[in-house]
Amino acid sequence: MSRFLSLFKAAKTKRDSLLKNTNALRLVNGIADDFPGLTLDQFGSHFQLQFFTAELLAHKEELIRSIVEIWNPSYLVSKYRLDPDGKKLETPLIVTEIGESLSSATEVQEGKARFVVDLMDTINPGLFLDMRDIRIEIGSRSASKTLLNLFSYTCSFAVHARLGGAMKVVNVDISSKILEKGRANYQLNGLTCLPGEFFKGSSFEYLEYANKKGLRFDGIILDPPSFARYKKDVFNVRDHLQECVSLGAKLLNPKGFFMVSSNYSGFTPETLAEASLATVQREAGNANLLWARSQGPDFPGHGLMKESCLSAALIQCK
Repeated sequence: MSRFLSLFKAAKTKRDSLLKNTNALRLVNGIADDFPGLTLDQFGSHFQLQFFTAELLAHKEELIRSIVEIWNPSYLVSKYRLDPDGKKLETPLIVTEIGESLSSATEVQEGKARFVVDLMDTINPGLFLDMRDIRIEIGSRSASKTLLNLFSYTCSFAVHARLGGAMKVVNVDISSKILEKGRANYQLNGLTCLPGEFFKGSSFEYLEYANKKGLRFDGIILDPPSFARYKKDVFNVRDHLQECVSLGAKLLNPKGFFMVSSNYSGFTPETLAEASLATVQREAGNANLLWARSQGPDFPGHGLMKESCLSAALIQCK
């Protein structure tokens, strides 16, 4: 048995239990699985191989043969994320290794929810796998609540929340294209798009609008990118995250919750939680930290690699 085949089988065994609840998961997470600079993601029968360094590039064909032997994917892409500054992440080189490019889209299941993903759609196919456990938990906390989903992307948090009984979720994103994908995810799950649930604009624009209008929410989800540009404004998570938390905390109803997260490598779960709790307490009164955590079990090795460093915190107002 080849070394790569043995390592892939070991990584698969560690994650097999997750398949009871989802068919979208990370199968290999870089150095933590003895694959330096490499990740492998499963989206149903579709698979995504990503190279973050050149260390294993020369072994690509052997890697693909091992993937085929174990998982027999109907579709496989390789994505090359070798730019150390991340400036080309929106237009990475993506190569279809198995299957036809026109077959790059598929549906996946995550708990009670289903999502559309497309492995040829820029750097991320439409679902951030490291947030799966948190999405499911937010769904379980959402019954009869009205939520605000900032930097909503394809509205996966909102889908879980609505399936969990939320009355309404306001999704905010700067991209009309991305919000259309959110609407498609609603439709896939049999959810009706309610008036006012999709807001095209920056999260800061909506927060200022909501504060002026005196809007209130039972829960806020804040999962921003590390960097974003909109019109003349630039969002940098290191410098602007707590400003966003501050504006959001003013909108919370009593006993409301605030989930804040970031993949910025300069944060840890503990530092993010400490700063966010202090901000929420300052703006919304007494609050408790329910948890501070990182990725799920398919993302071992938190902090060992820049692309695997989720920090998240859940705060509950009294």
